[in-house]
Amino acid sequence: MKAIRRFTVRTVLPEQLQPLHELALNLRWSWHPETRDLFRSVDPDVWAATGEDPVRLLGEVPAARLTALAADRRFLRRLGDLADDLREYLAGPRWYQGAGQQAAAAPLPAAIAYFSPEYGIAAALPQYSGGLGILAGDHLKAASDLGVPVIGVGLFYRHGYFRQSLDRDGWQQERYPLLDPDELAVTLLREGDGTPSRVDLALPGGRTLAAHIWKAQVGRVPLLLLDSGIEANSPAERDVTDRLYGGGSEHRLLQEMLLGIGGVRAVRAYQRLTGHPAPEVFHTNEGHAGFLGVERIRELVADTGLDFAAALEAVRAGTLFTTHTPVPAGIDRFDRELVARHFGGDAALPGVPADQVLALGAETWRGGDPKLFNMAAMGLRLAQRANGVSTLHGEVSRSMFNGLWPGFDAADVPITSVTNGVHAATWIDPAVVRLGAAELGADRAEEAMTTGETQRWTGLERIGNSEVWDLRRTLRAQLVEEVRHRLRASWRQRGAGEAELGWVSSVLDPDVLTIGFARRVPSYKRLTLMLRDQQRLRALLLHPTRPVQIVVAGKAHPADDGGKRLIQQMVAFADDPAVRHRIVFLPDYDMAMAQHLYPGCDVWLNNPLRPLEACGTSGMKAALNGCLNLSVLDGWWDEWFDGQNGWAIPTADTGDGVLDPDSREAERRDDIEAAALYDLIEEQVATRFYDRGSDGLPHRWIAMVRHTLVTLGPKVLAGRMVREYVERLYAPAALAQRELAGTGAFRAAHELAEWKAKVREAWPVVRVEHVEADCPDEAQELGSALALRVQVALGSLEPADVEVQVVSGRVDESDRISDACLLALKPVGGPDLDGRTRYEGSLELGRTGPFGYTVRVLPAHPRLASPAEPGLVALPAEATGMDAGLLR
Repeated sequence: MKAIRRFTVRTVLPEQLQPLHELALNLRWSWHPETRDLFRSVDPDVWAATGEDPVRLLGEVPAARLTALAADRRFLRRLGDLADDLREYLAGPRWYQGAGQQAAAAPLPAAIAYFSPEYGIAAALPQYSGGLGILAGDHLKAASDLGVPVIGVGLFYRHGYFRQSLDRDGWQQERYPLLDPDELAVTLLREGDGTPSRVDLALPGGRTLAAHIWKAQVGRVPLLLLDSGIEANSPAERDVTDRLYGGGSEHRLLQEMLLGIGGVRAVRAYQRLTGHPAPEVFHTNEGHAGFLGVERIRELVADTGLDFAAALEAVRAGTLFTTHTPVPAGIDRFDRELVARHFGGDAALPGVPADQVLALGAETWRGGDPKLFNMAAMGLRLAQRANGVSTLHGEVSRSMFNGLWPGFDAADVPITSVTNGVHAATWIDPAVVRLGAAELGADRAEEAMTTGETQRWTGLERIGNSEVWDLRRTLRAQLVEEVRHRLRASWRQRGAGEAELGWVSSVLDPDVLTIGFARRVPSYKRLTLMLRDQQRLRALLLHPTRPVQIVVAGKAHPADDGGKRLIQQMVAFADDPAVRHRIVFLPDYDMAMAQHLYPGCDVWLNNPLRPLEACGTSGMKAALNGCLNLSVLDGWWDEWFDGQNGWAIPTADTGDGVLDPDSREAERRDDIEAAALYDLIEEQVATRFYDRGSDGLPHRWIAMVRHTLVTLGPKVLAGRMVREYVERLYAPAALAQRELAGTGAFRAAHELAEWKAKVREAWPVVRVEHVEADCPDEAQELGSALALRVQVALGSLEPADVEVQVVSGRVDESDRISDACLLALKPVGGPDLDGRTRYEGSLELGRTGPFGYTVRVLPAHPRLASPAEPGLVALPAEATGMDAGLLR
């Protein structure tokens, strides 16, 4: 019989064991090996059976065992020491507190609110689907380790993402097990009288979307997760947070409204109930949370009396938008009428007219769809600062969003980049840490993994070849055992009997070169590129002296039948009895599986369509364990590949990498790149792995492993990434926020809004009237200078409202300037009789070869983060792009 209601009966711990609850409810255990070891010692069998989840462990361990532990003085000493260690970690000063004392310009932010639609903290809290969520989880963990005062904000999905299995034919099957918050490391945020804290959103037709707030404690960082599955809602509203990335367009819109608008209200509730400092910076991880800016405008209009335009400037000053999307198709876009309905009428936010909301997400650029509301466009219009997640992705983002800044070259679009990083303590195998700590010392090793402040992990060069190779074989052997266990379970789910599975015990070999590939399965990641020439792949797998074995994993989105077909093709190949001992597909890829895969592989394969990989952090996690990368030069690998830390797969570049996958060009490109991949594996990768010295060790391979750890280790750290966010983006954003929205600063926001309105109105008549230089058409000598004189019509604007720049540099055959240098010209005297202002300056010729220059006029104001921020530029008449910008 099926129960009509489900609930959890919690274990009552003896008083001596009460600190176990404290340790279990702080997710620091997920990256703290000593705490995990303590929970394992409570009951190793139950620990394994519960998926290494402390909360479930404490709910299922037998009472007799707890009684015995309560009398075990050695266990109690360990428990007391770890509880004290956690309290010291939570309260003691860390990097951020020291950096704040050293900040000369202004205090660092009192708090930062970080919004993301998903978080990968631990397998025991399945609120993630892929790289975006894992990155968000690593961001919070690194912020905790560094002492950065972040508040995380997300949604609580009752079914998480999905669990993946395969049917007998290799077709992906999805399951959505219900998550019980009482069985997870979360607590309900409650009011002073004990009732659950709640946020409400008004919906069309007089409906209300209500949500409770679950708090997960990620070390020092509180993570607030909004849950609409409560009795106060009607059935439709209860399902808003049913699952990650599920449902139709309106369902997604409601999720994103709850995340953005409800998330800000959850932060305010948390401030009120705990006394936590108010965030000075709001960081939205992708466009899903973009409505947070709309809610903050509503707050300012209601609390300060600012009008919409001034409130917008105040909100923008303290907002950072991070884009992870390399193609327009990856951006959330909604029907404008749907958005209008949810922000108008009885659903309107007071002081925030629906037409103003719609303008924030309008696709006003050439080729944009006027019927759609674009979440990324709104995110950029609501944030004064924006970034991509690798150097190459920054370039891609500037090109992709160039339409928001008409008249500007892509290089001038104000989107910078902070290359992603990964949380070392989560992803480095403890055996790798022990090897490093034996050479560096435990304290120095922990510091090196946390902050990423050095360029090299100096000292690891001294680790001997035999120690490195013994470690690599141990990790490979662990992976082999894990693969066999998971493969047997997968085949049982597919309907195989135990008698059919004797072959599984000989799958993979701990002494064979092991390649890993584990990703989500959209088409651009090209799961099946390795299958282009199956005969060639078989030859690599079955080579008599230099064999290769491959471990593959990945999930396709439930609605992506194309991705499911790719998985089915891979499974069909891996099922072949001739090769199934050398290649496996493991279903249900998640954090728990990943933590075995990365350390155990010798080579990490990544072959996306360049430049569609925004960053690709899986290869970073592999590198931290001494795994070498074999990848297309995309994402982070494009900037940090040095020829000694792995191999670069040559690409048949098509320009933007975007081709119809069924086109002849796409087929030819994949054939070329697959052939290059086979050649690299056969002629370089396998050859070097099996090239052994007289002592049986592959010395050149080990040198590459050591070089990877020494040089890539500090670069790929989430600690390095978070420090960059603090120093380059959070601190300037907090300063700007104080100037426009701090105590007594709202007049500045009003003045900035008025200035922008004045400039936008006057800009159509701003022109570069005349440019002249001494001998501009003759060859010039290196080191000489050109005296420039420019006449500019400013209309009703003053010289202080603009900056006149000379843009110079090398030119190509079409006179396009590259590697541009900027020179600001100075006004000379007042306007002439025709109202024109004269500007002069001297342009030094500091390079040889083809050289050119042009002149442009930009708005200038001390509170602009970039001269391009307003999206306005005036160019000489012969240039194109003299158009008014669209950013507010």
